[in-house]
Amino acid sequence: MVKHETYDPIEAIDNGRPNKTGRVLQFLSDGCSEKVKSELSLVSPELTESFDSSLGGFLFSLQNPFTALVATLTGPEAMARLSRSSGSRLLYTLRATASSSAASSPLHVPRSALALLLLDGHCRRFSSGNVARTKEVNEPWWKESMGRLRNIGISAHIDSGKTTLTERVLFYTGRIHEIHEVRGRDGVGAKMDSMDLEREKGITIQSAATYCTWNGYQINIIDTPGHVDFTIEVERALRVLDGAILVLCSVGGVQSQSITVDRQMRRYEVPRVAFINKLDRMGADPWKVLNQARSKLRHNSAAVQVPIGLEEEFQGLVDLVKMKAYYFRGSNGEKVVSEEIPANMEDFVAEKRRELIEVVSEIDDKLAEAFLSDEPISSIDLEEAIRRTTVAQKFIPVFMGSAFKNKGVQPLLDGVLNYLPCPTEVSNYALDQNNKEEKVTLSGTPDGPLVALAFKLEEGRFGQLTYLRIYEGIIRKGDFIINVNTGKKLKVPRLVRMHSNEMEDIQEAHAGQIVAVFGVDCASGDTFTDGSVRYTMTSMNVPEPVMSLAVSPVSKDSGGQFSKALNRFQKEDPTFRVGLDPESGQTIISGMGELHLDIYVERIRREYKVDATVGKPRVNFRETVTQRADFDYLHKKQTGGQGQYGRVCGYIEPLPAGSANKFEFENMIVGQVIPSGFIPAIEKGFKEAANAGSLIGHPVENIRVCLTDGASHAVDSSELAFKLAAIYAFRQCYSAARPVILEPIMLVELKVPTEFQGTVAGDINKRKGVIVGNDQDGDDSVITAHVPLNNMFGYSTSLRSMTQGKGEFTMEYKEHLPVPQDVQMQLVNSHKASKGTE
Repeated sequence: MVKHETYDPIEAIDNGRPNKTGRVLQFLSDGCSEKVKSELSLVSPELTESFDSSLGGFLFSLQNPFTALVATLTGPEAMARLSRSSGSRLLYTLRATASSSAASSPLHVPRSALALLLLDGHCRRFSSGNVARTKEVNEPWWKESMGRLRNIGISAHIDSGKTTLTERVLFYTGRIHEIHEVRGRDGVGAKMDSMDLEREKGITIQSAATYCTWNGYQINIIDTPGHVDFTIEVERALRVLDGAILVLCSVGGVQSQSITVDRQMRRYEVPRVAFINKLDRMGADPWKVLNQARSKLRHNSAAVQVPIGLEEEFQGLVDLVKMKAYYFRGSNGEKVVSEEIPANMEDFVAEKRRELIEVVSEIDDKLAEAFLSDEPISSIDLEEAIRRTTVAQKFIPVFMGSAFKNKGVQPLLDGVLNYLPCPTEVSNYALDQNNKEEKVTLSGTPDGPLVALAFKLEEGRFGQLTYLRIYEGIIRKGDFIINVNTGKKLKVPRLVRMHSNEMEDIQEAHAGQIVAVFGVDCASGDTFTDGSVRYTMTSMNVPEPVMSLAVSPVSKDSGGQFSKALNRFQKEDPTFRVGLDPESGQTIISGMGELHLDIYVERIRREYKVDATVGKPRVNFRETVTQRADFDYLHKKQTGGQGQYGRVCGYIEPLPAGSANKFEFENMIVGQVIPSGFIPAIEKGFKEAANAGSLIGHPVENIRVCLTDGASHAVDSSELAFKLAAIYAFRQCYSAARPVILEPIMLVELKVPTEFQGTVAGDINKRKGVIVGNDQDGDDSVITAHVPLNNMFGYSTSLRSMTQGKGEFTMEYKEHLPVPQDVQMQLVNSHKASKGTE
């Protein structure tokens, strides 16, 4: 005899243990069913009959799992809604029968009967989530959990306090139990800077993901680097996020990288809130920063908080929505105390609140009606209006505080929950590969087919770690998923949630979440589905590298580890490229700047124990043509047997400025003078020839090749013959097209004390730079200039010596422009000399 108290029949069925089916049947027939029927007979005889038929259907489905007889009792819709195990279907049948009988009868089902219907006695209790779902059949089970989810990134200019802010967020949400500072002075370092190099240099190199819980909401956070050299980390983080915090320094204001980050947020249409940090610093002026955000970033923004005091007197904040003053007590500011607004600030607060309402009512009709009719605006109305306009990307609420002094972080977290969207409020599009890449709007819910984007790769101790953002559907450990880009079918061996460099194993994840999987071989930007659809997500913008270095291992024995390191870094970082110089045979690494490449050389030394020698930095020049030039070339070679014959005629010309493509090939031949099968070989030949121009051997860009005529031979013509004809034709006409060398021009922003302004400006002119802006910021001068990258090597040392260590600069790629004639001659002569010595 089975013991009713300890045996769980539904679990036996759920786990699929057929050898125990007999015990389950015996249990249901002699125990639970009799008790339920006796209780139900007190209420209504119809209920007993319904129960008998439900039980019969259930027992039959055990013997034949593919026959869902219960559907006849509950209706197909209910079965589809509750497509769980047989045990779940029985439970649903009982509940549905009870509720319909109760509705038709004046009697109500007693509590004890309901308890038994929920299998509360001898049988298992079902989770409250399942019960809630059956109550609200129209309410999807995921609606509440999706509404309580936020995916946010923290981005800003260098040293604005992103990682410090993330550290405080993790502390207040209980993810970490003590606060450590960024530069690792205490030997620990910030949680999100998990790499030794990050802790030593005090900068973020890789974006790091974590998650935390605040007021019942789950927040996934990605902390991103501020240096322009690591811009791809910001780019791919923003690609997969639903909202962002733009951190601005209250002293530095809107700086060059703030503008770049804001541009990236606009590109991916990310709703954002701004946080003016470092209000405790000398010279803090949040209102100046707010005006800069409006003028430089074209933000439609207003403050939702007012600071109580500034610099050393910074004590707390006034919330303009709730009209309360907040002070942060305790050793780490963990106790938020709400008080009345100080009397001496009431007028200023009222003025700022009116300004906030005016700005929001300009873009929100509902609030505008109340504002124009002079109705009092409640905090709830204002909060809802701010949320509507922020999610629609029409408004940016501005928060304030000092992360380092533990002030203003908790209200910012509340702002993230109140104003930034949940995953279902953001529109995401995929391209349907089965339907000519037509745009498809994703529902963003777990109900749809699985669609996930691999946005970041890392080489971990257990193999490749792939970060996934799930846009639709559910992914489970052990599931088979398909990489749409390669067509490969893969199994998910391990599914984890990341907390900086720590991992937490999970069994499944649904739409809106950011997770990582192990052992899945793919590239950054690949899309995964469950096989039912062939969708791809639009890829992220990857900037071109601007600087190259020649590297080689000191010891020949370490060549294997050296190659392994370069392959790994190239896979992880799309802006890091590795190539081989065909002339010198050296390995060339390319990246976004000096710091970017220095970090990778240092990581090769530390992580792979390989010392590398580094050559002189090399600038990625380009070549282009400035006028049209015709070509007519016959490639004819006759040896014993089949010869080679191919003739190509046409012209090359420069593409118009601002063209999206860097190389275009146009076949303008009418008729079959050249068989159509040879045209791709001709195009390939011209592309290959354009990889190395004849001036300095760098790639040729912004060029169109038009093929107008040619000739072929019935026997001797081949793909190789026409490819060689195209290569020689390009070289023949290239010099006639007046080629020029293009060099990368950098947008340089310098901030130097005013007394050094003249010296620094003179040095910029010496480096052939063009000064395009000069602003005054307190005692500092902010100089904006366009300078050739070739003249910027070692500039940080020069700037420090000119400004007694007080100057700072940032640099980012702007465009390629033609070099002056004298520089072109120098470059051509040095290229010829280097070729001559080889």
